[in-house]
Amino acid sequence: MSRESTLKPFASGDVLVGCTLLNNAEDDHAGDGRIIQYDADLNEKGVLWLEDTTHLVMGLRFAADKSLWAFDSQAWKVMRFDATGARLPVPTLPQRSFSNANFLPGGDFLLGEHLVGNKVNLPPGRNLGTKLPKLAGTDVFGEGHVFRFHADGSLVREYATETHGGMGGFLGVTTSSLAADGRTLVYTSETGPRVFRYDIEADRQLPDLVTLPPGELALLATHRHDGSLLFIKAKMPGPPGAPPAGPPAFFLQHLDADGKVLREYALPGGGWANILPSPLDPDIVYLGNFFTGTVAKMELKDGQMLAQAETGVKRSLAGLAQYPG
Repeated sequence: MSRESTLKPFASGDVLVGCTLLNNAEDDHAGDGRIIQYDADLNEKGVLWLEDTTHLVMGLRFAADKSLWAFDSQAWKVMRFDATGARLPVPTLPQRSFSNANFLPGGDFLLGEHLVGNKVNLPPGRNLGTKLPKLAGTDVFGEGHVFRFHADGSLVREYATETHGGMGGFLGVTTSSLAADGRTLVYTSETGPRVFRYDIEADRQLPDLVTLPPGELALLATHRHDGSLLFIKAKMPGPPGAPPAGPPAFFLQHLDADGKVLREYALPGGGWANILPSPLDPDIVYLGNFFTGTVAKMELKDGQMLAQAETGVKRSLAGLAQYPG
C-alpha cells in the first residue's frame, strides 16, 4: 500500500476519519497512522499519512478556528492540522494520554485523559500485545482527569473527574462533549455503565446523565446543536451476570438534555463506537464501526442509512469529524 499522502484541501462537508493501518504483529493497536478523507456522501477523496504516531489515531474534532485536532493517546501525541492537512503548532502540554478535546469561548480548551489505573483486565484473546505507557515516576497509566488550558498551553485547572474503567478497567475519559452552557461536560468511560456529567465552572461532579442497568454498556454521548444528545449503547444478550448468549446489540438513542430517551434506533450489527452529528444538517449523523471499519451516513428522521464506506481495517476506526466550511 502506498504511503503517499493524497489529501485534498478540505471542502465544506468533508468527513475525516482516524483509521490507523494496523500492521504491527506484536501490538494489535499499533501501526501506520492515517486520516482518511471522504466527501459528505462518503466517497473517498484522499489520505493523510502520519509519520510520528504509533497507535490508534482518535478523537478528531474541529476547533472554532477550523483547525482539525487529533490524538494518539498511547504515544501521548496531540496534533493539529490546517485545511490543507499541514501540521500546525501545538502548545507544550503535559505528557498524558489525551484523546478528546472541547473548546471554550475565549480560547481555553479541555483535554480528556483516556487512561486510568494500572491494570488491563481484558479476557484472553482480546489483548494481543498492546502496551500502555505509565506516567513518569508513577505506577499508573493515567488518572482519568480532564485538564483545562489557556490557548498558549498553560494549565488552568485539573478536574478530578470520576471514571469507571470500562470492561478492561483502564479506560478514563474516552469521549467528552461540552454543553451549550459552556460549563457542563458530558463524558464516558467506554463500555462502562455510566454517562457522567461535570460542572467545570463549579469544579464538581454532577449526577450522571445516564446510569445503565446491568448488562448494558455506554459507548459515547455527544451534543447536537439544539442541546439534545445522541448516545450509543450496547446491550448484552441473556440474563445480567451470565455469560453472553451471543454478540451485543447496539442502539443509537436521541436524549434530551436531562437524559430522557426521545427516540431509539437499532443499529445494524455490533461495534458502533463513533458518532458525529453533522454541523451542516441537523437531520444527518455519521457513525463509525470500530469492529468492522465501516463509516455510515444516517438520516435521523427515519433511521435510514444513506451511504457507507469501508476503511478496510478492523478495530481501528477511532475518530470522526466533518469540516464545517
